[in-house]
Amino acid sequence: MKAVILSGLVVLFSIVSAWAGDETPTALSNKEAIDMVQVHADYVWTLVAAALVFFMQAGFALVESGFTRAKNAINIMMKNLMDFSIGSIAFWAVGFGLMFGATKTGWFGMSGFFLSDFTPGGDPWVLAFWMFQVVFAATAATIVSGAMAERTKFSGYILYSIFVSALIYPVFGSWAWGSLYHGGGWLEALGFIDFAGSTVVHSVGGWAALAGAIVLGPRLGKYTKDGKIKPILGHNMPLAALGVFILWLGWFGFNPGSTTAASKDIAMIFVNTNLAAAAGAILAMVTSWVKCGKPEVGMSLNGALAGLVAITSGCASVTPTSAIIIGAIAGVIVVLSVLFFDRIRIDDPVGAISVHGVCGAWGTLAAGIFNIGGTTGKIIGVQLLGIGACFAWTFTTAFILFKLIDMTVGLRVSPEEELEGLDFVEHGGNAYPDFEVSSYGGMAMVAVSAETGLQESTAKLGSLKPVTD
Repeated sequence: MKAVILSGLVVLFSIVSAWAGDETPTALSNKEAIDMVQVHADYVWTLVAAALVFFMQAGFALVESGFTRAKNAINIMMKNLMDFSIGSIAFWAVGFGLMFGATKTGWFGMSGFFLSDFTPGGDPWVLAFWMFQVVFAATAATIVSGAMAERTKFSGYILYSIFVSALIYPVFGSWAWGSLYHGGGWLEALGFIDFAGSTVVHSVGGWAALAGAIVLGPRLGKYTKDGKIKPILGHNMPLAALGVFILWLGWFGFNPGSTTAASKDIAMIFVNTNLAAAAGAILAMVTSWVKCGKPEVGMSLNGALAGLVAITSGCASVTPTSAIIIGAIAGVIVVLSVLFFDRIRIDDPVGAISVHGVCGAWGTLAAGIFNIGGTTGKIIGVQLLGIGACFAWTFTTAFILFKLIDMTVGLRVSPEEELEGLDFVEHGGNAYPDFEVSSYGGMAMVAVSAETGLQESTAKLGSLKPVTD
């Protein structure tokens, strides 16, 4: 019993001694503790947002696959997989340094290659920041995949993916965002507004997609000899719709995450992002209803994406009411733009040029027009300059790149391979082995008018096998 009492007294004495030895909290020590909590919260929020943006790769893959034919589904999944995989290595080696490295000219960075800014035991923020930025680079690269779908040689596409992640996207990104780390771009020095990348990410992807679609030419059977448009239907619209919902979710990391800080500012950015997407979907549906006679699902889905792209630039600097207006206008623009590119015989199977290129430009201009702090002629002029600089740099370099690839390893598959489907000829696979895939003829022959939206189907007798294409 005495031993127990003695042990208890020793423990009590130890606790009292330890308590007495603690330093009395001061205003300075409290501030340091609070600052440390904020730093940790910033890390967590930035990396969670990066994970949401990474999940957008799945959304892009599903949208592109759903909008195209079953015989090319594996090829599309492979392209999206390699966009992120190859893009990560290219951005680690070269792209990040060009975009955020130290610079004296404001044109591109000259340090930080191979993630050399990170040193063991040093500040690990560069790792969190790099992770958030690499998912943006992958987004810019994967946008192009949709516009070039169903006829691009896989080896040629891989070469493109390397260059867009290592050079095309980072250089323009350094002009607009370089100061987010060690750099400083000439365009941001003028006051260019593009908070999360309507132009930096989406228009870069969209204008590169335009260059690729022009160099490739349209898919076989897309346009008749007399100039009429022959729609080529996607094989799985529910898959495309699921992809859009995933992208919508991912955008809550894309836009609010661009604060790279766990702050109250993300609340308005969340709201603006959601309202613009909703308005874009509604107005695209209405516009397609008026133009085609039916509320067309493909246009409505792209309308949501158009609203998301458009609000990305001004999501932190416009009011919720302005966000609705920006998204609504984008919903109208995307329908008219898709029809326009079809009429001039630029074949874009998923509408990537319209959604990302055209609506990215609109969103960047709108960020200046609806700026919550007021607008001036100078603000609008700088926004227009940024839009023009992006098109000039991206389209020109991408066009040259695609031409060089076409003249060397080749960019387009042969007509026979295109008819057979890229899944088999490029990857030796079949996305739907339990189904018979028929591209020309088969159980159903479908004619759809892009102008009327009416669909007429006739079935051949004698076969009850399911057709997935």
